[in-house]
Amino acid sequence: AEGIGLVRTEHMFFRKDRILIVRQMIMATDEQGRRKAVDQLLPFQREDFAGIFTAMKGFPVTIRLLDPPLHEFLPKYHEVLEEYTKLDALRINPARLMELGAVKARLEALLEANPMLGHRGCRLGITFPEIYEMQVRAIMEAACLVAGRGVDVHPEIMIPLTGTTPEMKLTEEMTRRVVEAVLAETGTRVPYSVGTMIEVPRAALIANQMAQYAEFFSFGTNDLTQTTLGLSRDDAGRFLGVYVEKGVFARDPFVSLDVEGVGQLIAMGAERGRATRPDIKLGICGEHGGDPASIAFCAEVGLDYVSCSPYRVPVARLAAAQAALGVAGDRTA
Repeated sequence: AEGIGLVRTEHMFFRKDRILIVRQMIMATDEQGRRKAVDQLLPFQREDFAGIFTAMKGFPVTIRLLDPPLHEFLPKYHEVLEEYTKLDALRINPARLMELGAVKARLEALLEANPMLGHRGCRLGITFPEIYEMQVRAIMEAACLVAGRGVDVHPEIMIPLTGTTPEMKLTEEMTRRVVEAVLAETGTRVPYSVGTMIEVPRAALIANQMAQYAEFFSFGTNDLTQTTLGLSRDDAGRFLGVYVEKGVFARDPFVSLDVEGVGQLIAMGAERGRATRPDIKLGICGEHGGDPASIAFCAEVGLDYVSCSPYRVPVARLAAAQAALGVAGDRTA
């Protein structure tokens, strides 16, 4: 559907005018400290969303709550260690040395062997609910503000990386609680929906349960491919060329959807989600959303939309039109 936008909120956290506040949030040792920092982030996020809603002029906007692990917002560990070691050896600038020591200790505490499967996505929202509460409040305060100016607003709040029904239930209930509080405070009614990104096989398998709490699914095909095939998107490039050459894969599965494996999980998730919620909205998000063969498959299983990088939009629109006309051709071509 034309006009659907996916907003990845982590991009907003990296901006220069707020990265220091984000780092204060991460460095905080207790909930009170984190809440103090997120309260400072709230007006920035609200301004971001108000601008997006205004620009979209009534089209639905899908907003994914914070997804990456927190260490990504801190300086690189090797850079901190190098400067810390240098200052310690030279016995100079003790204030800076103490500051670096605190950052170094926090980075070591956040260190993960496999961050892609670590403390990220909804796991952040469940362990540090103040972060997601702030984001949801910012989304809805912005929506009410823009609606008051006569702009039609349709926020779609997406919970990332859910894999169990309790995860979906906890985050959905938190989201609706904050949303309804904002709507009551402002005296404004804005239509909204709460959904999730299906990125692990388990979520697709229990999609009928997830749909009890999710009004839409976005199949996150990048991570779903990683978790289904057991391949690291960042590392598999070393051998995928050989795999394609030898016929192990017809095409790079991170470029064109693995229909036999990942595709079947999507089809199953769509079917089971609709069994619980017939009007559930379904789509994909990932690099596959700009691949014509993948788009043809999405049309076959009856998905409502694809989301892709801006530069892929013209190709995606053409492929979607071809699929709608029934002339998409062989998916493996």
